[in-house]
Amino acid sequence: MLTLKAAGYVDVDAGVIVRPGIVKVDGDRIVAVGEGARAGAQDSVIDLGDSILLPGLMDMEVNLLMGGRGENPGLSQVQDDPPTRVLRAVGNARRTLYAGFTTVRNLGLFVKTGGYLLDVALGKAIDAGWIEGPRIVPAGHAITPTGGHLDPTMFAAFMPGALELTVEEGIANGVDEVRKAVRYQIKHGAQLIKVCVSGGVMSLTGEAGAQHYSDEELRAIVDEAHRRGLRVAAHTHGAEAVKHAVACGIDCIEHGFLMDDEAIQALVDNDRFLVTTRRLAQAMDVSHAPKVLQDKAAEMFPKAETSIKAAYEAGVKIAVGTDAPAIPHGKNADELVTLVEWGMPPAAVLRAATVVCAELINVTDRGRIAEGLLADIIAVPGDPLQDISVTQKVNFVMKAGKVFKNDTVTN
Repeated sequence: MLTLKAAGYVDVDAGVIVRPGIVKVDGDRIVAVGEGARAGAQDSVIDLGDSILLPGLMDMEVNLLMGGRGENPGLSQVQDDPPTRVLRAVGNARRTLYAGFTTVRNLGLFVKTGGYLLDVALGKAIDAGWIEGPRIVPAGHAITPTGGHLDPTMFAAFMPGALELTVEEGIANGVDEVRKAVRYQIKHGAQLIKVCVSGGVMSLTGEAGAQHYSDEELRAIVDEAHRRGLRVAAHTHGAEAVKHAVACGIDCIEHGFLMDDEAIQALVDNDRFLVTTRRLAQAMDVSHAPKVLQDKAAEMFPKAETSIKAAYEAGVKIAVGTDAPAIPHGKNADELVTLVEWGMPPAAVLRAATVVCAELINVTDRGRIAEGLLADIIAVPGDPLQDISVTQKVNFVMKAGKVFKNDTVTN
């Protein structure tokens, strides 16, 4: 048995600090919390001093196979073969875990892989203990139409025939092709499906809010996923596109920067999720992008603040996501800081990064510090309910009862 001792722990449901923070771990599970968790004579003890314990944080939108050290963003689509991407992702995964994020959704490859689901392979390597990283819920390849926001040939305006992707790699048009694309991802290990419903900021696809797939195609994608027990996440910005996505059965909206009150209410009425990705609207450097994309960002990014505040106030189920590497891997907690700056209470933000994420990925074994749950526990040097920025300074990380990081200093 192992006992963690800290100044307190966050009860994310109640939004309070419980003092002292004593948690007993046996194997990969929490077996006692609070006074009943005091160390026995044979227990190992880790004294974390004045730190506050939190359940492992979660990020519902990352792409560990993109970004990271040594990548040339402008040329990576044509320079980086699949082995290079996976090797670079090893560092991205480690930085994410050490930042205190113990579970992530890898939300849709949109690179040429020859049909391999690199995020599935990365997750298997982490689960096997070959490399360090968070648990990965992989989506495989994002499903997008030709010329859609997640068609990688769009980002650099490649000529016809350059870097064409297959249906298996997610470029799918019409009901038959989208069904085949979804079935391929599921066959090879995807645990959810990512679809591109509207345009985006950083692609040459016209208006960011314009709907890309027809309702018939969206319903086919949802039908294939739901019949196999998988949820569907949708890159969507525009208000009308959000409403159509919800009506077609999409489970989760990613971004939603341009949502209006009607779109927000549709999420509430249909019990759907919104993944935030707001930090990128503050921090994403578009200074070297073509002017048309800079203009699009200047119009869209300010609307991200008002839409997330309206969604929170309306009661939308909000889950934290960063869209890393739109912000750097390992800086995931910056998203939490932005959400507080933009009007969400710290307690609500911590729930959005823990229990709401667990609900979104349909698991009950994590997201809280509670008896019987996975021992995914992090520590921060202060009270995150008073100062959310301490989540940017994680000094202890445990995943499944194994300590990966301990930078605490005790007297």
